[in-house]
Amino acid sequence: MVRFPVTLATLFLDNLGITYSKHSYDYQRKGSDVAASGLGVDLHSVVKTLVMQRDDDTPIIVLIHGDKEVSLKELARQIGAKNVLTCEIRDAQKYTGYMVGGISPFGIKKQMQIYLESSILTLDKIYINGGLRGFILEMDPNELVKALNPIVVNVSR
Repeated sequence: MVRFPVTLATLFLDNLGITYSKHSYDYQRKGSDVAASGLGVDLHSVVKTLVMQRDDDTPIIVLIHGDKEVSLKELARQIGAKNVLTCEIRDAQKYTGYMVGGISPFGIKKQMQIYLESSILTLDKIYINGGLRGFILEMDPNELVKALNPIVVNVSR
């Protein structure tokens, strides 16, 4: 029997009664493509957790497909910011409490607004980081919405 880790993410989800399953893969380097191939799933169903910063230095999280990028201009427009930038690694780790390559939107250290790419809601299952490198959680996207109450946006390209 495989023993999976207990992380702040799994404790958070368990506390809310969210349904999910745990998977692991051999982590060599960060990247949703590595996670997808390690799990044998489509990259489009792997959800990246990106820590970004609004022009007023407020950190936010954007959840997007593994095979897509965020249009920063469109994101800024949709959230009413002048601009949005990707956070420095050290800041992303400080805000979330997780190491880059293992950042999960669940159980984060600092409360942040979470934005979810709308097309993720059309998937049957998603695969999202569970709080450690090489540790992925599989769930229905509706469970993610229940857990995080994100703001839905259309910012992928």
